Amino acid sequence: MMALYITLGILIIIAVYAVYSYNRLIGMRNMVDTAYSNIDTLLQKRFDLVPNLVSTVKGYMTHERELLEAVTRARSDWMNASTIQENAGADDVAARALKSIFAVSENYPDLKANENFLLLQEELVGIENKIAYARQRYNRTVLDLNNTVQQFPTNLLAQFFKFQTREFFEVESNKVREVPRVEFNNGEE
Repeated sequence: MMALYITLGILIIIAVYAVYSYNRLIGMRNMVDTAYSNIDTLLQKRFDLVPNLVSTVKGYMTHERELLEAVTRARSDWMNASTIQENAGADDVAARALKSIFAVSENYPDLKANENFLLLQEELVGIENKIAYARQRYNRTVLDLNNTVQQFPTNLLAQFFKFQTREFFEVESNKVREVPRVEFNNGEE
């Protein structure tokens, strides 16, 4: 009779642990999805400002057409991205192009004095800071989920219920990691 109670106790402990672990995995997966949605929302805000920035800057930066095209192309790439890697790549290209535009703007005193440009610059800098924080938060939640999915004994339950590890939101190429190079044309074509 004692063996029956011990066996029953062990089965109850295993069942409670399984339910706890399953619910924990669900919660972690939802946190990762929410963190990614937050990044996506911030990127949407940033890219919604791009047409305003391009139209504000276009009249002043006639010789910087390449930068303006890079920002516009990055916006298009982001809108067509279907994976985290594509999304991160478009985000990084846009961030580099925007930094370059702001650096080049130093060569255009009239642009630097333009109220629209200053407001857009301030808003974009704020959004960039929020994006950086959201990326860090996303990567932390992905790390927590991936560790839980891969560690024993939770990995057995994760495999059974087909929980997968997730990709980090990171820069994928050395070119994107480079510091933007800014060249001033000084009014020459």
